[in-house]
Amino acid sequence: MKYDYALVVGAGAFGTSIASVLANNFKNVILKVRSVDVYESLLKGSNEVYLPGINLADNIVPALTWEEVDEKAKGKVEIIVSGLPTAGINDFFKENYERFTKYFEQEIPLVSLSKGIDPQTLEMADDLFFDLWNEYKEQFIFLSGPSFAKEILQEQVTLVTAAGRSKHNLESISKMLDTTYFKVLPSYDVKGVLLGGALKNILAIAGGIIEGLGYNHNTRAAMITRGIAEMLRFGKVFNARPETFYGLSGMGDLILTTTGELSRNKTFGLEIAKGRSAEEIINSQRTVVEGYKTAKAVHLLCEKYAIRANIFQGVYKVLYENAVPGDVLKKLMNQPSKFELD
Repeated sequence: MKYDYALVVGAGAFGTSIASVLANNFKNVILKVRSVDVYESLLKGSNEVYLPGINLADNIVPALTWEEVDEKAKGKVEIIVSGLPTAGINDFFKENYERFTKYFEQEIPLVSLSKGIDPQTLEMADDLFFDLWNEYKEQFIFLSGPSFAKEILQEQVTLVTAAGRSKHNLESISKMLDTTYFKVLPSYDVKGVLLGGALKNILAIAGGIIEGLGYNHNTRAAMITRGIAEMLRFGKVFNARPETFYGLSGMGDLILTTTGELSRNKTFGLEIAKGRSAEEIINSQRTVVEGYKTAKAVHLLCEKYAIRANIFQGVYKVLYENAVPGDVLKKLMNQPSKFELD
């Protein structure tokens, strides 16, 4: 093994899958968990709560308490991965502020897997972290791209983007995460990568709704194409690079989540099309559907910055104003035609 210890906070599906990637290069990967059932399952070599039926590497070890983390890491943590959803960042890292400050003082980088926008503050993961640790901005890396957790664990060839401010840290974490099946491509466009990862979740919900209504390939292709055009308008507001939206964290992730059967956001959209309420679906499962809360944040961003984003606003109306999906689609089709690149 090239490295000693990695610490992954949050043992959801994606956090667990990245832990499995790190297990190729680290002596031990410590998964910090909160739930006893997840902890007990990991002790037996799998995460039956979020990824049932898949065996994990022997050097992935769970920890329920920080004392257990310290005991197992032996002070040799070389990378931290946050697998928390966007809504969970503030509370968790404020609660553990002193611990993580000590990690950052040791120049340990943190890789965030969050793909969302906080509907309360309208902030993305970088803002949330920088509000807490402005002096350690260069140690934060933000990972996004077309990657289903289950397929990573099956060692399907996967390419993702990691965005950050430090060339040194980007190169370091790329080496830590690179395997024969998983490759990280670095980028300096933090806002573009985060926007792509957040916005595609809403379009994945739209894709599920469209499919649930009985529409097929033509409709989905139209939605994806026009969706990218709307994503670019958000990019202008946040000074993101347009080409980022045509890369792995933009178009790549969008295609995957709107067409793949493993997409939580698409599945959520399919259930909405059946007539179930958003609250009912959310309350019936443990997995987080990032696109649900992000849809509200994006609606507020549209109002704040006068962003023309009809598809995103249509999804918001379905999720939060109980609009009928078929009626929303009809209204979209009845809008006056504009030049395609407007």
